[in-house]
Amino acid sequence: MKLTTKFAIAAAAAMMACGAASAAEKVRIGIDGAYPPFNQLSAAGELTGFDVDISNAICAEMKADCEFVIQDWDGMIPALISGKIDAVVASMSITPDRLKKVDFSKKYYNTPPGIAVLKDSDLEGKDVSELAGLTIGAQVSTTHADYAEQKIPDIDLKLYPTPDEYKMELQSGRVDAVIDDSVVLSDWVKSEDGACCKILMQLTPDPKINGQGAGIAVKKGNTELADKFTAAIAAIRKNGKYKEINDKYFDFDVYGGD
Repeated sequence: MKLTTKFAIAAAAAMMACGAASAAEKVRIGIDGAYPPFNQLSAAGELTGFDVDISNAICAEMKADCEFVIQDWDGMIPALISGKIDAVVASMSITPDRLKKVDFSKKYYNTPPGIAVLKDSDLEGKDVSELAGLTIGAQVSTTHADYAEQKIPDIDLKLYPTPDEYKMELQSGRVDAVIDDSVVLSDWVKSEDGACCKILMQLTPDPKINGQGAGIAVKKGNTELADKFTAAIAAIRKNGKYKEINDKYFDFDVYGGD
């Protein structure tokens, strides 16, 4: 009798454990896989990068069952609004315009924009006014494209679906300079593929354009999920997991000032 009771209790406990595991919150995370070193696809088709590792750490902290969904950058917010994905962890800046369409967690990193040019460029990089009359490349639907349009006078702005396209345009001389996150550009010019080019200048962010840093976007009104992400970000900052991931990719604190 006692043996049977113990077995029943053990079986019930196992069933409860399985039930708890199956009840883990499922979160589909949109990511483009084309923004190194924050996220990229390896030759084997594996997602890697800071965004990926941070997502995995956050999901582990939340005890959530997360799945990455590859999504083109300019379709990211529409996919979120339509319910194709539940969140975006793809270096998306928290801006006033985006906050009209979606909600965000607090930031998980914050870095300034920059300008890259060919190594033999005679530009000195003292001021953006040097760029007047030039053709500037940027990725479509980004704060960096908005910055160029609003803050750099008298330029011909050309927009591309991914950073790979504007990089090829700069290498071939079809654009005179490109604008993007300074970390993304620095990572590129240090690589073999970016040996053609150099960083011309780092730009001072405009909060109205560049926002409050990169956050995790969720569907408008889903503040519960946004708050869970915010709490998880704070937790991995506190327990050292964030620093471990940060130091894998950067020699400075990419989180930025509080």
